[in-house]
Amino acid sequence: MKDLDKIDRKILNLLQFDGRLTNAELAEKVALSPTATSERVKRLTRDGFITGYMALVSPASLGLNLLVFVEVKLDRTTPDVFEAFATAVRRSPAVMECHMVAGGFDYLVKARVAGMEAYRQFLSEVILPLPGVRETHTYAVMEEVKSASRLPI
Repeated sequence: MKDLDKIDRKILNLLQFDGRLTNAELAEKVALSPTATSERVKRLTRDGFITGYMALVSPASLGLNLLVFVEVKLDRTTPDVFEAFATAVRRSPAVMECHMVAGGFDYLVKARVAGMEAYRQFLSEVILPLPGVRETHTYAVMEEVKSASRLPI
């Protein structure tokens, strides 16, 4: 990974806070010319520091009021089962994140659904039929204390 200088870090922080900044606004905030700023953003993108831009949408406004975390334990931990599981979980739009973890279970799945009835359907139609699933444990979120998408730079 290439080293980031102070201006690169400032650009990344500013864009994490507001990805809709125009190049001119960004240039003004980092005290560079618009051309130099644009070149830095292109380099940061090319080098993989910036991977995309998106709008953050309120889950509640879409009726997705229940956030759940599901621990998934597989029946076998072999490369073919891992690959089949990962391929299948990527297809589900309700799954926001899925991480292979070390410890007492194999995957941690984060999903948003409308409510408990929708979760029961999600569990029986999406999670349990996934390849290799032996056991699950679900944690329904009662209060979201902190949810951040910005990285410390």
